[in-house]
Amino acid sequence: MKYSKLNLAKEAISHKGFVRKIPDIFRMVRMWKRGQYPMRSIDIILPMLGMLYVVSPIDILPDFALPVLGIMDDLAVLSLVIPKLIREVDKFLIWETERKYSTAGTKVIDAEIVK
Repeated sequence: MKYSKLNLAKEAISHKGFVRKIPDIFRMVRMWKRGQYPMRSIDIILPMLGMLYVVSPIDILPDFALPVLGIMDDLAVLSLVIPKLIREVDKFLIWETERKYSTAGTKVIDAEIVK
């Protein structure tokens, strides 16, 4: 069975609702760039570099030279990058919810709204 980078990337991003969180990722990056969302630069730059590596035709282990190992390095990068990115987006969504409801005198605790 022949694997392509595109098919592997599609499989990986379907992990844990990643596709549904793509708009949230863009919103998080936009707010971080404006200085509204406090986040360490490394927490967003490393996952983005990992995604770029998987999409890029340049690999440490080329797919055409070492077919199985070439795909394995892409899968290894995806397995590290996607969970990290999802955790960061979840933190952002909690922060965004707290910010939204903080003016009404409510507080978010464990993703529940308590008055």
